[in-house]
Amino acid sequence: MSRIIAGFSKMSKQEKIDWLTDNFFENSIIAKETLQQYWSDDRVLQELHDDFIENTLSNFYMPYGVAPNFIINGKDYAIPMVVEESSVVAAASLVAKFWSSRGGFKTTIISTTKVGQVHFMYKGDAKGLQFYFDKMKSQLLRVTEPITKNMRIRGGGIIDLELRNKTKELANYYQIHVTFDTKDSMGANFINSCLEAIANEFERPDIEIVMSILSNYVPECLVRAEVSCPVNDLYENDAALLAQKFIQALQIANAEPHRAVTNNKGIMNGVDAVVLATGNDFRAVEAGVHAFAARDGQYRSLSHAEIKDGVFKFWMDIPLSLGTVGGLTKLHPLAKLSLELLQNPSAEDLMQITAAAGLAQNFAAIRALTTTGIQKGHMKLHLTNIIKQLDATENEKAFLIQYFENKTITHNAVVEKYKEMRAFD
Repeated sequence: MSRIIAGFSKMSKQEKIDWLTDNFFENSIIAKETLQQYWSDDRVLQELHDDFIENTLSNFYMPYGVAPNFIINGKDYAIPMVVEESSVVAAASLVAKFWSSRGGFKTTIISTTKVGQVHFMYKGDAKGLQFYFDKMKSQLLRVTEPITKNMRIRGGGIIDLELRNKTKELANYYQIHVTFDTKDSMGANFINSCLEAIANEFERPDIEIVMSILSNYVPECLVRAEVSCPVNDLYENDAALLAQKFIQALQIANAEPHRAVTNNKGIMNGVDAVVLATGNDFRAVEAGVHAFAARDGQYRSLSHAEIKDGVFKFWMDIPLSLGTVGGLTKLHPLAKLSLELLQNPSAEDLMQITAAAGLAQNFAAIRALTTTGIQKGHMKLHLTNIIKQLDATENEKAFLIQYFENKTITHNAVVEKYKEMRAFD
């Protein structure tokens, strides 16, 4: 029986659920109940969520937590984080408190330039094309003025247009490379609208426009986050040795792509959690960050550390294209709440907060890896999730947590102990 359907998008939400559950689930009743139990009782709120994307069936909840005790450039923050991994918020919170007594996080905006490109094919003379571009440049800016008017009032807009010859990479391929400052907006719709206006004005019979689109590779929308303290303040015992191991761990990540990917994933545990909590585009951020990590042809660590004159310094530069106006940042109630919790930051402020969260997460991971090992703390936090899967009672849960306090935690070990308890009862 075919399960291809016409007109699915025109069905009501209940009709979509009925068709899907009848055709794709063994127990359609349980499937319907599962989808419907995550609907909001607030009709207005549910309709808002339904309109965010197409073919909405339900809401997919993720934990919304907070990491307190961050000091960033002398200002106190409690940072909202949306993430499913059990140890992320705890690790960020512990590291934030650790550095709060050591000067906190220092962050700096290096640049805020974003990029969009008009991609086109041209078979004629390159010099003639350059002459045409130079003649048209002021007109190309002029046709975007209705789009850029409000952005220019806020101090942003188009920074520059440049014709780039890419025929060495692909025959007949050229682009108009456009740089933007979008201020507090992430700016995707703004950039794309400007690019389409430029493309329409630039096109002529011998110029074939292929596409006009922003780039999520933003190596010039860059923020630095760092922490530092005397080496002896870093660890209670063997500070110099452990600090050197910390540095060596990052040197390995810089030299070995397999380790670099995991190292940077740890950074993104913190970054993505803040990006999600504030209604920003974590897929765009991920793509741009990882491209930046491979900018010299090899994928490398984003973070670095050194000891100089007895002072340990840990830092990273990371590209973050974020917004605090537009998109879901003002539509999603929890995204709005997150921005209020962060004291209504500008886009540059949010870049710095997010970078600090990522650096904190990375510090927690490297510190654990080079001392006790990553699994001890991670599995301890994961223990409660294992216990929940076993449907343990409160008394059984309390016993298991106490029993594994000083023991190696594995899924099998917890299950076996649980079965032993049940058999004894």
